[in-house]
Amino acid sequence: MLTTTLSDFRKDIKKYLDNVTNNFETLIINRGKDTGVVIMSLDEYNSLSATQHELSSKLNEQRLDSAIAKIKSGDSFEKELLD
Repeated sequence: MLTTTLSDFRKDIKKYLDNVTNNFETLIINRGKDTGVVIMSLDEYNSLSATQHELSSKLNEQRLDSAIAKIKSGDSFEKELLD
C-alpha cells in the first residue's frame, strides 16, 4: 500500500498511477485530517466487486464455503472442460 499527499500526487501522477496498475498497489492520498482518497487498479476493483457480489447472498456464501471445505478435505474431483 502506498500513501502520498495530494501535492506529491500531482507532481508525479504518472509514476503513482503506473505503480497502482503495474504492481497491484493501492494508493491512499491524504487530503487532511481523517480524509483521503483510495486509488486502485480496475482489475483489483473488479475482483473486489465480484467477491462482494458472490458473498452478498447467504446461499452463495454457503455454497462457496462448502466447496472450499470439500477441496480442503480432499473430497473433490477434476473434470475436463469442453472446448
